[in-house]
Amino acid sequence: MALTAWRTFVTVCRLGSLSAAAVELGYTQSAVSRQIAGLERQFGVPLVRRHVRGVRPTAAGEVFRHHALITLNEADRAERAVRDVGDGALSRPLAVGATPSLAAGIVPAAIRRLLDSTELLRWRLLPGLSPQLHDRVSAGDLDVAVVTDAPPGLPNDPRVEQRHLGTDEMVVALPAGHPRAAHGPVRIQELADQTWVEDNDGSAALLRRHAARAGITARIDLTAADLLGKIALVATGHAIALIPGVLTSALRTDVTTVPLVAPPTRGIYAITPRRDPHPSAALLLDQLATAFSSARPAQAAHRPPRTC
Repeated sequence: MALTAWRTFVTVCRLGSLSAAAVELGYTQSAVSRQIAGLERQFGVPLVRRHVRGVRPTAAGEVFRHHALITLNEADRAERAVRDVGDGALSRPLAVGATPSLAAGIVPAAIRRLLDSTELLRWRLLPGLSPQLHDRVSAGDLDVAVVTDAPPGLPNDPRVEQRHLGTDEMVVALPAGHPRAAHGPVRIQELADQTWVEDNDGSAALLRRHAARAGITARIDLTAADLLGKIALVATGHAIALIPGVLTSALRTDVTTVPLVAPPTRGIYAITPRRDPHPSAALLLDQLATAFSSARPAQAAHRPPRTC
């Protein structure tokens, strides 16, 4: 089965743009258009709808996207498995996914403990946001993913098992030397005059809800492309940010944190596919629980010293 057009369609849906998909895949835009048109002729229904900002899948296209993603992931797994056997390696690599904040500390620490306690194990780490990682686990592309239940939350998916690792308290990241850095916990009302930066909808929703409960509006005037950019804007004094407490031990030295009174929280979960689990997945889950428990005291340890 030729899956080139299927892969092109999934990429177009993910990026929402024919031209962006063409750049990523190394095709011309006309070649991408021809592949999509060929699929539409094959199925006899429109798969994408064009609008001013790009394209989005139709109802039929969304159904096809879901099944195409599963098929493509299985094809990739089959290719890797054949290559592994060809190289004389009979065990498949452990594919681990994690959100950016968890990939910055807890997950690498857990994998380190796993490698120290087991025989040689090949592994790979793929960062992503929780909804994306969930889809990859349910499709069988990831053996373990460490995700959060921050908005929009985790779906109830019978194909996936969830293990609750714990609850993480969100903290406020401030540039070093910020006047409120040495005072905490602080109430969100004390930060009503501050400019905030966010990098994803889930974190922004947590901040808005927390501020609304206190009767104020958080001024999210800046948007960062990712977590690294968000921290950079804090470090250079452009804004402050709501960040996961588990990230504190991995912060750069020109950023500090202050706890909030009655802070917003998010649950941390390890998810695995019910079908064809990796032999080392259960061992990693135990190490993840240990790593999360060990990381929580670091939240308090990152507070700046009080000045006399």
